[in-house]
Amino acid sequence: MTLLRPNIAAMDAYIPGYQPHDINSWIKLNTNENSYPPSPNVVAAILAELGSDGKRLHTYPSASSQQLREAAGELYGFDSSWIIMANGSDEVLNNLIRASVSEGEEIGYVHPSYSYYATLAAIQGAQVRTYGLTGDFRIADFPDRYQGKIFFLTTPNAPLGPAFPITYIEELAQRCSGMLVLDETYADFADGNALELVRKHKNVVITRSLSKSYALAGMRLGLAIAHPEIIAALDKIRDHYNLDRLAQAACLAALKDQAYLREICRSICKTRDWFYAQLQRIGYAAIPSQGNYLFVTPPDRNGKRVYEALYERKILVRHFSDPQLAHGLRISIGTKEEMTATVSALAEIG
Repeated sequence: MTLLRPNIAAMDAYIPGYQPHDINSWIKLNTNENSYPPSPNVVAAILAELGSDGKRLHTYPSASSQQLREAAGELYGFDSSWIIMANGSDEVLNNLIRASVSEGEEIGYVHPSYSYYATLAAIQGAQVRTYGLTGDFRIADFPDRYQGKIFFLTTPNAPLGPAFPITYIEELAQRCSGMLVLDETYADFADGNALELVRKHKNVVITRSLSKSYALAGMRLGLAIAHPEIIAALDKIRDHYNLDRLAQAACLAALKDQAYLREICRSICKTRDWFYAQLQRIGYAAIPSQGNYLFVTPPDRNGKRVYEALYERKILVRHFSDPQLAHGLRISIGTKEEMTATVSALAEIG
């Protein structure tokens, strides 16, 4: 008798970006983390929740995260019944598949995009269909009517950077029989978002993360916005205490400090645009991005060579073995000082 489901035994695990043990000795630009600290209000809220003796930690946190749902609803213009909070947006992506996709049914997504979609599909025993991108950044050969249960669309796209136009996303929503899940992890860095489509189309779901723009990757916070029927289903299958007390305190403080968020995002986008221009100056190509990263191609299209040379200089970026991406590197946007050092290293490496 086998102890494991065959698909679990056979599948490959998702491999996240490398986290060095001596992290403070690196310029770390490989996982699209925010190089700036979170809002000072976040730190104050965590310390207040912890208290001088940590006594509050002996009781469970709010199971519903209702205060957070209300804060997010006020921010995005939705009733709290349209919001669910999550242990990172990955939890929502996982639960969307669990709630709507049976074994053998299909999900789809653009390739290249977030490779974790494939892992989640494999866990569920779902089938996967991927679609490429055209030169004008549209989905190649997308059917008039997509019959899969979920289509995941990362916008802005990671690792490439461009965002899909709202008019095009709405067209896709009308062509999907199942859910269109818009993974807006990087939307706070972009020129716009697709929130309006959630109200207009019952099959549209938006997921967001607080890991990138809010600088809270270490707290594991995310959310989804969808019609209440979908939110209620997600509520049934999530871990009942999916956000701990300190994470909830951090999330509430972060969501309420929008002035700090806007300031940090402006700084990152300004540095991103400066870095893009510097890359062109030294002969590297890059795709214009609306995220906090650039996909960068060296003059000889040998991404691995440049990755290794940067690694030797303790600058950590992301290289993908995927044949569609191996020619380049995804470089997260850090502080101006970090990116200046990276430009100098790239110019030296050539």
